[in-house]
Amino acid sequence: MNYQECLNYLYTQLPMFQRIGAAAYKADLKNIQALCEILQHPEKKLKFIHIAGTNGKGSVSNMLAAVFQKNGYKTGLFTSPHLIDFRERIRIDGKMIPKQYITHFVNKYKSAFDNIKPSFFEWTTALAFQYFYDKKVDIVILETGMGGRLDSTNVVLPELSIITNIGEDHKQFLGDTLQKIAFEKAGIIKEYVPVLISEFQKEVYDVFVNVAKERNAPLIYSKDIIKITGKEFKSDFLRISFKINYTNLNLFLDKLKFNYKINKNNKLDKSKNKISNNKKNNLSKSKKNTFTVLSSLIGTYQVNNIQCVLAACEILSNLGWNLNRKDIFLGIKYTPKLTGFSGRWEVIQKRPYIIADIGHNKPGIQQTLKNLKNYSYQTLRIVFGVVNDKEVDEILALLPKNAVYYITQASVPRAMPVNILYEKMIKNKFKGLPHSTVAEAIYKAQKDANKNDLILITGSAFVVADAIAYLQKKKII
Repeated sequence: MNYQECLNYLYTQLPMFQRIGAAAYKADLKNIQALCEILQHPEKKLKFIHIAGTNGKGSVSNMLAAVFQKNGYKTGLFTSPHLIDFRERIRIDGKMIPKQYITHFVNKYKSAFDNIKPSFFEWTTALAFQYFYDKKVDIVILETGMGGRLDSTNVVLPELSIITNIGEDHKQFLGDTLQKIAFEKAGIIKEYVPVLISEFQKEVYDVFVNVAKERNAPLIYSKDIIKITGKEFKSDFLRISFKINYTNLNLFLDKLKFNYKINKNNKLDKSKNKISNNKKNNLSKSKKNTFTVLSSLIGTYQVNNIQCVLAACEILSNLGWNLNRKDIFLGIKYTPKLTGFSGRWEVIQKRPYIIADIGHNKPGIQQTLKNLKNYSYQTLRIVFGVVNDKEVDEILALLPKNAVYYITQASVPRAMPVNILYEKMIKNKFKGLPHSTVAEAIYKAQKDANKNDLILITGSAFVVADAIAYLQKKKII
């Protein structure tokens, strides 16, 4: 098979959650374990940072990858979903996996893999593991697909486990309460492996603490290491000032060092026993009390994500990773350029503003709408579409009634048909008209807008994907 035939095989013959939803969901790790066995377990020969969460895990993953790249490490990055090109999911130092590698891999392993009947995501995870191993990367930043405990990525033993936040999403698979969802995400916590939680949420605090305690995994929250002292927009950047709480960091490292010492039979890298004596690591040498970092990811929700990345860097530098503060800041500042990250409060055009954001669930939409407060505009025009398996009524309850809506559907089977979404929105007294494609919706929004308006494209990663493809074709991006 050539590349296009291989891609068609992955898309059409394998159950794919991105397209069909529930029918592609696998509630155990048996398939991925079998695939890794065929590949002779490349995942056991790599170093990982494993990241789960409802929202923010893509941003944290990309920022960490950018940080490691700037610090000279050959860095693998595995994320999902992709927006335009399947190869976006698997990158090394920002460059997508070559078509030739995918073609070779599919042709080589198709027969053996077909006997296992894996899903699209299981196939893709196995492909990523083998690619990163073959290319001898120094570190892999590994984002979960959905959940954590039963996610295909959860066969690795990482350097650090990170959970960004917990929100109501995929409730039919992960549970109908925040506590149940948190338990699934906490499944990535491994025996003796440090765990960093990005956002403090009282409702799920006990879930994380109990799982970490059960697995002897030292746990800390980002806010306990990094204190945000200021935030503002400066030109096209988000400017964040922060202080480092070395007392809390050192207490955490002492716990970590003690755990490694008593766990004589652990399978973790022996270099972990050489955790620095806390006060001598390369990041804590500076005598400055307050630091400033800029980010070209300018959504207000990025503050928590940046805080998490900064905390992770402090921990990782004590685990033997040579991370320089200057290059950490440059990685964060230029993440989209370094990794190819897009679709997160991405300002595509000014006058009128065209902004794309993949907010697609209740907490995501809440954060997306918060960002609007940082902008002045005459009329808000929202190109909006959702997928069938989201809590649509809960999302609609958050949306502003004073906007003009261009109601649409993305080009995937999971998309809620535009006529159904239109009926729901009209019933809820929203102002707008249906459009059969995202391209048509954007074209009409642009035609209606004056230079002082703001066009927001949101509701689904697939809507944003269609939008970016259209805007690229029109040479607006």
